[in-house]
Amino acid sequence: MQRDIPFGPRAWTADEARQDTSWIQRLSHEEADGFRQALNHLKTIDKPLLALEQTDFPLNEASRGALARAIDTTQGRWGMCLVKGFPVDDWTEAETRLAYWGMSLYMGVGRTQNRASQVMNDVRNEGGDYKVKGGRGYNTNAGLDFHQDSCDVVGLLCRRTAKAGGTSKVISSIKLRDEVQRLRPDLVPVLQQPFLHSYQGTQDPSQPPYYRCPIFGDDPVYFAARTNRKNTDAAQRDFDDVPRLTAAQLEALDLLDKLMPSPLLCFTMELERGDMQLLNNYVTLHSRTPFEDFDEADQKRHLLRLWLSIPSSQPLPAAWEEYFGDVRAGAVRGGVRGSAITEEFIAYEQRQAAALSMPLKAWQQKKETTP
Repeated sequence: MQRDIPFGPRAWTADEARQDTSWIQRLSHEEADGFRQALNHLKTIDKPLLALEQTDFPLNEASRGALARAIDTTQGRWGMCLVKGFPVDDWTEAETRLAYWGMSLYMGVGRTQNRASQVMNDVRNEGGDYKVKGGRGYNTNAGLDFHQDSCDVVGLLCRRTAKAGGTSKVISSIKLRDEVQRLRPDLVPVLQQPFLHSYQGTQDPSQPPYYRCPIFGDDPVYFAARTNRKNTDAAQRDFDDVPRLTAAQLEALDLLDKLMPSPLLCFTMELERGDMQLLNNYVTLHSRTPFEDFDEADQKRHLLRLWLSIPSSQPLPAAWEEYFGDVRAGAVRGGVRGSAITEEFIAYEQRQAAALSMPLKAWQQKKETTP
């Protein structure tokens, strides 16, 4: 079992998250105004997104402190933080995008998120299909399986809420592991075995279309979990050379599916305009309910998503290196390469890593491997 880490993540239940709201922060007037002023300055600068630096989005000390506290909170007891009060109603969609990217320059190194190698995604219904080959959830209005994103911290900035639905669901993956240990201790080692998962087409062209990664990490100090049943099933469905799941592996996955939405584990929150939700992807899993949109285009549910690699991240299990690229604490890692990495992104990644004093391992093309 996991040893205690001072001030590190802990297992929690849904009731505990409701009763202790220390993971929620509300921006002060000075903090919110700092983001307004920084955006006003940024709008006078003619630079592409990937060329921007902190000096182009000059935050006051209070606003910097708010972002630092938020990231610190994701690495602490809850593994999550909700920051309320960003002035999105004062900003156009384009301005919100600029401001959010400006904030990211203080929080971490942005990671590419999809086949198009984009560093910021619009989470809104664009008519996509979720449970099809290559399907992703962020461009649909579907309810999602519990999963985590491919980075240290995922950030969602809420511009517009749905007419109905779209409720955010979060669980502690440490508590999930504890429940498996309590109910079926024989399945914990099974979940620490490598599972094969589909990239859903988001890999670099040199990579195989699937990757190996255990669902539960085996480090005795730093717990980490990674699961997305849809991608595990897709690897079974789409690739004949992927070994079939064993009876024990299927039983373990079914147990997770039963436990994750349970009232004991599943905490729900309604994201409001101006909320920024930050989740530590190694100690939480998240989902959402289906949603219905308003008819007016600018009133439809819309969140902006960032995948961040952060300086204060934990080390990862050695078996996760195949997917994350680097398992060292505080290193730049994660994201999906996609097929459109540019020289501009590589220059940004190097510059931002240096600005935050984060180790950056040069990416190497991957060779085909036997599953």
